[in-house]
Amino acid sequence: MIIIFKENALGTEVQSLRHELELSGFRIDDSRGSETHLFGIVGDTRNLDERKFLKLPFVERVVRVTPVSKAGNKTRQFNELSYAIIGLGLMGGSYAKALRNLGAKEIIALDRDEQVLNMAKEEGVIDIGVTKADDTLGKADVIICCIYPEAIVGFIRDNVQYFKADALITDIAGIKGHLISEVQPLMGPRMEFISGHPMAGKQANGYGVSDSVIFKNCNYIIVPESSNTEAACGWLEEFARAIGAKNTVRVSPEEHDEIIAFTSDLPHVLAVSLIGSQSYNDKTKYFVAGSFKDGTRVADINPDLWSNLFIANKEKVAVEVDKLIAQLEKWREALRKGDAEAMKELMRTGRDRRKELY
Repeated sequence: MIIIFKENALGTEVQSLRHELELSGFRIDDSRGSETHLFGIVGDTRNLDERKFLKLPFVERVVRVTPVSKAGNKTRQFNELSYAIIGLGLMGGSYAKALRNLGAKEIIALDRDEQVLNMAKEEGVIDIGVTKADDTLGKADVIICCIYPEAIVGFIRDNVQYFKADALITDIAGIKGHLISEVQPLMGPRMEFISGHPMAGKQANGYGVSDSVIFKNCNYIIVPESSNTEAACGWLEEFARAIGAKNTVRVSPEEHDEIIAFTSDLPHVLAVSLIGSQSYNDKTKYFVAGSFKDGTRVADINPDLWSNLFIANKEKVAVEVDKLIAQLEKWREALRKGDAEAMKELMRTGRDRRKELY
């Protein structure tokens, strides 16, 4: 690595940096020309983050002589790594418990609720809890963002300076949109952001209902970009399986949002609409059995989270609502006509597709 200084760099500043680097075990080749002063850093510079030096007011630029592999920590076993979980609610707490089951080296949690952090520490689920981002995050090899999708970019932008130079950052956002394209430019040269989406959860919210079992046999969606290394993508797939996922699949952000509009967003719209029908009255609860319970299960919903998800994916969800209306219109027509054959065909198609899923 080469550090090139500005023309007005003070000798005391340069020598202070040299002393710091030499204390870290590096040998410094000091080169001066008529207009240029630079340091050649000799040694293993893989863990040196260029941004640290670029923040110094007397540094002009930093050049890596040898490209650095981004594989880094992604070749190590799960129990050899430290993890930071951003947001210790239902999903964050469930990740923490799954990581504890894996024997994670260290689990750090960031959450605004100090009581939740204390509870998790008392239960032995996390090792360190912080209420705001600081240098503690620099200990984490892997950072999992379990916060609302619209908050992820801002969190990373405001706190990436604390992240480890070769950290792997992932998320659980149910909508990708422009998230990935906005996060990627914020990454350091050896960091990787690979968006993820575990198809897991509960209707209830908060750390108190978190449980590692929610990942058992789930599907885990991975949304890589061209800049991501195969080592990191492969590591995340293995990690997903290690915490319980049955299947992993890689898709583009566009594919993710199109499919999730059908398989996740639409069922929530349908459940809320079903129980919100004008037919609901004070006697309804006495006529409820399995089918109604199953059909309305996800109507026990977090309005703040889901309204954001729906709006972020509104065009694709609206298309799926149109398609559902078209199906319902077929049912209405068959019912009005008393067309049993048309209804049987609709049911046979539905039955066969349902069997394909399980």
